[in-house]
Amino acid sequence: METVALASSYDKEDMASTKVLHSCTILTRRIITNRLHILFHFTVTLLLLYYRISHFFNGNRLPALSWALITISELIFTFIWCLTQAFRWGPLSRTVSIDEIPANMNLEGLDVFVCTADPQKEPTMEVMNTIISALALDYPPEKLAVYLSDDGGSYITLYALKEAFAFSKQAFFSLAKYEELSITDEFSAKKDELEVIHGDTYMDDNENDEESTKMPLLVYVSRERRPSKPHRFKAGALNALLRVSEKFSNGPYLLVLDCDMYCNDPTSARQAMCFHLDPQMSPSLAFVQFPQMFYNISKNDIYDNQARSAYRIKWQGMDGIRGPSLSGTGFYLKRKALYGSPNCEDKHPSEAQRTFGDLMKFSSGEEIAILKEAKLLASCDYERNTKWGEEIGFSYESLLESTFTGYLLHCRGWTSVYLCPTRPCFLGCTTIDMKDALVQLVKWSSGLLQIGLSRFSPLSYGVSRMSILQSMCYGYFIYQPLYAIAFLIYGIIPQLCFLNGIPLYPKVLSSWFAVFSTVYLSAIGQQLHEVLSDGGTTLTWWNEQRIWVIKSVSGSCFGCLDLFMKWSGMKKTTFRLTNKAVDKDKLEKYEKGEFDFQGATMFMIPLSALAILNMVCFIGGLGGIILRRNYEEMFGQIFLSLFIMALSYPMIQGLLKRSKKEKQ
Repeated sequence: METVALASSYDKEDMASTKVLHSCTILTRRIITNRLHILFHFTVTLLLLYYRISHFFNGNRLPALSWALITISELIFTFIWCLTQAFRWGPLSRTVSIDEIPANMNLEGLDVFVCTADPQKEPTMEVMNTIISALALDYPPEKLAVYLSDDGGSYITLYALKEAFAFSKQAFFSLAKYEELSITDEFSAKKDELEVIHGDTYMDDNENDEESTKMPLLVYVSRERRPSKPHRFKAGALNALLRVSEKFSNGPYLLVLDCDMYCNDPTSARQAMCFHLDPQMSPSLAFVQFPQMFYNISKNDIYDNQARSAYRIKWQGMDGIRGPSLSGTGFYLKRKALYGSPNCEDKHPSEAQRTFGDLMKFSSGEEIAILKEAKLLASCDYERNTKWGEEIGFSYESLLESTFTGYLLHCRGWTSVYLCPTRPCFLGCTTIDMKDALVQLVKWSSGLLQIGLSRFSPLSYGVSRMSILQSMCYGYFIYQPLYAIAFLIYGIIPQLCFLNGIPLYPKVLSSWFAVFSTVYLSAIGQQLHEVLSDGGTTLTWWNEQRIWVIKSVSGSCFGCLDLFMKWSGMKKTTFRLTNKAVDKDKLEKYEKGEFDFQGATMFMIPLSALAILNMVCFIGGLGGIILRRNYEEMFGQIFLSLFIMALSYPMIQGLLKRSKKEKQ
């Protein structure tokens, strides 16, 4: 494949020589193919919409409501498809050369943030694996600090953290002392705590012991919580860690990890620094994003947990237009980016109290004062009358704190970089049943659509602060829950019309039918080409198609409903944790490629209803076609019903198994 290589350099301190730390490759062949396909598909889609609209207004005897609804669904598909093409406009890939980082380079501090909230849904063993892997990063230990936020306030987690550090100590470090600070809790029997499992040099009694200064800092934080004060969920935890870390390590760079996302490659920090150290890129570079990858994905991957389309297509596409969004985990973020735009002076810590709160200064030896200040920073009252979560720190405007914060960073003029190395830098545990996958999707859909319907919409707020292409990318993420409306219409209206012998598509021998067929084959062909060119199979393509429709009809649908209930005051905003605990029976089914709908009864309602409706209408409609002999007019709806039947097979199979169990 023809590519164009670009390189950036870093000047060593003596400025005598130049080191190439990273390079990017413009995917020229893919760009040409994508743009030609965009032109072709858009032209044919316009013809399809012309057919729909012109036939609606030309006075023909048409079922007006059905025709209008099916046109609306096709307009939604077209709208989201147009947004998607921004990802395909200018993709590129990047590589780094960590060996070119000078051995005598004085790397700046790095703080690692890990958040957990429930030891039942987020197994403590997974959390400790993440902590240990973070402590073992290939980075100067005196410049590395690891912070664990435990919103569950679990003594099990605190005890396990001490044991994990003891294990790490035997492997990498020597014994260190720890300090403990209790924080009052107004409504729980558990005592919230801030504990320094290991403090660095200024907190160590033996200042002459060289080994004691070469240990990463490890801090446990459990925030104060009160019913009368907003908790802010994960964004609140990250902002608390942001403030607490300023008192202990204050690293200029942050690594944020999900509690189950361990560091698979210890060199990831140095890989990220290849970009942050580049003087040409660094002034405006906010973060380096790595892909989310998982160690427990089955061979068939029936739930599309690898998210191939996102991390192999969309993130590479965004990298060509000022960089990808934050993905919630696996990103190296510049601390300064959370305090303002790249063009303004660093306001912290001289900003007024209304912005940053009342920050006191302590000398390095005042351990008690530092711990006291840390208690204040983690208190639930600290953010009152400040700009935390609004202008600084991780945003509170959406439950999807990372995605929305990344969006705001790009709006302020920051850029980002996407790096997808051959060896995964981070590996996590993904969902292995429909219930957990759909619960996660409901949260995402509700949060994303909330942004799209607010003043922060990328098509209004974003387009005035970033390029049109970048706004389109964010628009896709935010408005993709609207697929639920389009799929529901396509799953109901054509079937009812088929049952009543009402055609909604041109005759099979008509030139207009060729337009509809071309649009369908063009979309399917593009997706199949992307899968096969990325090393996938036709089974991979089919699994992606199937789960896309299933999730849209169920998870995205309930996400839209969830947002409506919040707006109407029928429901309060809640944070749903994804269950990462692995059940052996569920794992068996997942590895066999069997869909597991256990516990997902609510999500099964629209899926089952559409599957049953499609079967009933198909059987009833066939009888009418045989009598009327209007095969040409109804061919499009026959094909659509058969396609939906194939997609619905997992639901039909699940319903049959459930009925057998009930009979037994």
